[in-house]
Amino acid sequence: MRDTNEMEVIFDSRSENEGFARVAVAAFLTQLNPTVEEVSDVKTAVSEAVTNSIIHGYEGDIQKISIRCRIRENTLIVRIRDEGCGMENVEQAMLPMFTTKPDLDRSGMGFAFMEAFMDRIEVESEPGVGTTVTMEKTIGKGRNIWTTQSI
Repeated sequence: MRDTNEMEVIFDSRSENEGFARVAVAAFLTQLNPTVEEVSDVKTAVSEAVTNSIIHGYEGDIQKISIRCRIRENTLIVRIRDEGCGMENVEQAMLPMFTTKPDLDRSGMGFAFMEAFMDRIEVESEPGVGTTVTMEKTIGKGRNIWTTQSI
């Protein structure tokens, strides 16, 4: 399909790579001419998902995290995957304020932020296998985008 584009990056589950993940997705997103707010929303959601993989999925072990992005028309689809410990109860993990790491000052708001900043979020997880977070955001909703052909 002509209206799609994809990219994938794989990186170590080190906290210093969280910024890299945010920038990589934001750079890919620029082809949709997003607003500063839309870029910020996506970067925040990516940051939360990657941080969850680092802290909860791998619990400090250095493994791989993959991010796969697809643009379909004016929608960004981001899939973040780890092969960490997985979750027994995804619904519970997605509740605001729920955390399995209160000793690390974790707020339990990661999934709530992802849901607030993206249009759609889906979480698939299996204990001992890993977790995949898929998020979507349509860029330009409610905006009139002017082109030279509009004039």
